[in-house]
Amino acid sequence: MPATAETVHWGFFSRSLPPVLRVDPGDSVTVETLTQHAGDDWQRMVAGDSGAESVFDWSPEHKRVDRRGAGPANASIFGRGAGEGFGVHIMTGPIYVRGAEPGDVLEIEFVEIRPRPSAAFPGKAFASNVSAWWGYQYHDLLDRDAKRETVTIFEIDMRCPAAARPLYSYEWQPQTDPFGVVHATIDYPGIPVDHSKVSHRDLSGSGVRIPARLHFGCIAVAPREADLVDSIPPGYFGGNIDNWRIGAGAKLYLPVAVQGALLSLGDGHFAQADGEINGTGLECSLTGDIIIKLHKAGEVCPAFLRGLNSPLIETEHSWVIQSFSHPNYLRDLGSNAQSDVYKTSTIELALRNALRQTRRFIMQTYDLTEDEVLSIMSLAADFGITQVADGNFGVHATITKAVFGERQHSQRTARP
Repeated sequence: MPATAETVHWGFFSRSLPPVLRVDPGDSVTVETLTQHAGDDWQRMVAGDSGAESVFDWSPEHKRVDRRGAGPANASIFGRGAGEGFGVHIMTGPIYVRGAEPGDVLEIEFVEIRPRPSAAFPGKAFASNVSAWWGYQYHDLLDRDAKRETVTIFEIDMRCPAAARPLYSYEWQPQTDPFGVVHATIDYPGIPVDHSKVSHRDLSGSGVRIPARLHFGCIAVAPREADLVDSIPPGYFGGNIDNWRIGAGAKLYLPVAVQGALLSLGDGHFAQADGEINGTGLECSLTGDIIIKLHKAGEVCPAFLRGLNSPLIETEHSWVIQSFSHPNYLRDLGSNAQSDVYKTSTIELALRNALRQTRRFIMQTYDLTEDEVLSIMSLAADFGITQVADGNFGVHATITKAVFGERQHSQRTARP
């Protein structure tokens, strides 16, 4: 499934999007994705790449992918552009899974993930990290009066893509988009940066290397609750989870909410640490090979899938139970959910929900009592902050399967 202007949707999820691909359960799919940050260095990440050029095509006369976010099409609130930037991720899809119905569970296995090579610089790939205004650091800089957004461009050697090295950085300066709108901050996705307006700081000799943790930050099935949903806050449907553990060899389980599931992938990260503290990962266009499976409601399935109502990650050796401040903010926060989620999310809420989900998961999967599980959780479950960048804060619990000894070979099966 190539990434082109005809196969992506930008900044939103929707139950009404027509699928760009239909598959049967068990099918393998190769999915190309593009980072929404490619405009940070057009020459390295867009130029000469026909797919990227089609998606980022924007001139004074037209914008080929017009809607970028779940906001109004006429930009009546802030005048930033169609969609208003209420959502930023370039999502490839959606993929319609035949037979998938609400109540089922979709399983996505990630077989291989690789960087998208630069068309203009053979043998290289590039990625961007932005210390942004939405990052946790922004109001805690050493110089409190010097608010700034800084873009750092990294280089990846495709012969050995095990690490990325910083190439150069620049401080964001007001940029004028092709429609003539001035952007004092990074407030609308895909703005092509005019490098004559910024000063580069050479970092190529820094000696820093960022180890690869290739993963897709945003993986979603379509939510049922609204027709246009901002791609930034994650939820029960997946979305902008930003957990680096969803890499090659991992499986992600998502509850299906609409007919066909409507799976989309995007927001490629070459690397990211827990917390995503400055607002972004190492944003990189990626291609992934995945296998899509379906677990039907009413049929015998592994006990851990019974009643699944939030994303669950499985690696070879561990379970990762993913939670958020508001697991289903679209339902629980009312008519203004997509704005209120940004105002009401806290780490305390996310940790409390992670505790409850982890307790339920272990009790159900391994047939243990609450008291047994609470002891195990305190001794062997690592609770970590997934991200504080996405409006709906994330906390995850990681526990190795080896903790359960022989029980890992005797999991119960049950009807969901």
